[in-house]
Amino acid sequence: MTGSSAFAWSGPLAAIAAMCAIVAVRYLVTSGGFAWFGNRLIPGLHHGLSRQIGAEIRWSLLSAIVYGVPAGLAAWAWQAKGLTRIYNDIEAYPLWWLPLSLVLALVLQDAWFYWTHRLMHRRALFRIMHAVHHASRPPTAWAAMSFHPSEALTMAFFVPALVFLVPLHVGVVGLLLLVMTIMGVTNHMGWEMFPRRLVEGRAGDWIITASHHQRHHQRYDGNYGLYFRYWDRLCGTDRGLGTFERTRR
Repeated sequence: MTGSSAFAWSGPLAAIAAMCAIVAVRYLVTSGGFAWFGNRLIPGLHHGLSRQIGAEIRWSLLSAIVYGVPAGLAAWAWQAKGLTRIYNDIEAYPLWWLPLSLVLALVLQDAWFYWTHRLMHRRALFRIMHAVHHASRPPTAWAAMSFHPSEALTMAFFVPALVFLVPLHVGVVGLLLLVMTIMGVTNHMGWEMFPRRLVEGRAGDWIITASHHQRHHQRYDGNYGLYFRYWDRLCGTDRGLGTFERTRR
């Protein structure tokens, strides 16, 4: 289904440029907002990390370009050519497909992330692809997209490929991108925003929050998931919850 947006009449290069800018601005606003809030809530949270944060921002803006290229091509293919399976008409599929399609997309993305992430922790690939991300010690909200371009590529094509394969309402695509952005930032903040009863309760047994991902940055040998803990549990790589030394200042 084609649309009437700017992508419908502009060429693919213009669509790519627009999406690169959108991804970059989304990163700066979201990571910047959570970083500001963290420093207000926990004074000194980022003390002594200015050089690290500068590197995180530079790598993240480079990642925005990597993410923007396939995203721009997919947006252009949808709006100008009608080649994707994104749909606007809410009656095109049963209403129950809306929440189910979002859950399916999250489950598929989580599985892809777990296995590619775990693979990148093999010594040879870690040095090439993943060491940039783990240079953030401790991670900050600015590290959410701080990847070497080769690592960014492993996730950049997932959602653009998915919209060619699975029928997704445009609103579901937006929610998927929102969840991906918010969880990517909040899991790297260096502090836990969710209440302890959730993190240490039944919900926290299945959903990844900053506490779970913090342990990954502390130990490197587990907690590879993106949204859910079940792959880590099934594969014996769940290492529990981490601690936040800087929140004790």
